[in-house]
Amino acid sequence: MKAQEREELLQALKARFEQNMHRHKAIAWADVRARLEAHPGALRSLREMEATGGEPDVIGQDSEAGRYIFCDCSAESPSGRRSLCYDRQALDARKENKPESSAVEMAAAMGIELLTEEQYRELQKLGEFDIKTSSWIRTPPEVRALGGALFCDRRYGRVFAYHNGAQSYYAARGFRGALPV
Repeated sequence: MKAQEREELLQALKARFEQNMHRHKAIAWADVRARLEAHPGALRSLREMEATGGEPDVIGQDSEAGRYIFCDCSAESPSGRRSLCYDRQALDARKENKPESSAVEMAAAMGIELLTEEQYRELQKLGEFDIKTSSWIRTPPEVRALGGALFCDRRYGRVFAYHNGAQSYYAARGFRGALPV
């Protein structure tokens, strides 16, 4: 990443951080920036999160490891990460009308992880997300082994977790990611 691109990304992250202090009370931007500068590989992932419409922001800190947790905080599922089936196995199982990729593969290529159901519910405590869209979440192996995958959204003032065939994909379903730095 060029120095100017790096600085533009850091400025965008700082502006979002300062506009949404309710997401990260008691965390200072100077500390977050220092951590990012010590882990430059994380900036690549954050750039990808930003470029695909995720609007990444700090949502907490892992006090044991000292890492800050970035998460996609866009109001709706990131627009550049929609119309994806769940994983490679699901993509390979489709005979026709295959999407371009899968949520699990795209997340891995970006260097982030799909949110767990617990992480998704914690994110929803910080705001109202996915009112019109839905997001794939990390699916337990026992569900995936049966051909299913899980996704979540917010409707009627509540957060719901649902299931679908892992090979399904919809224009209004994407995925949210987390990145500990």
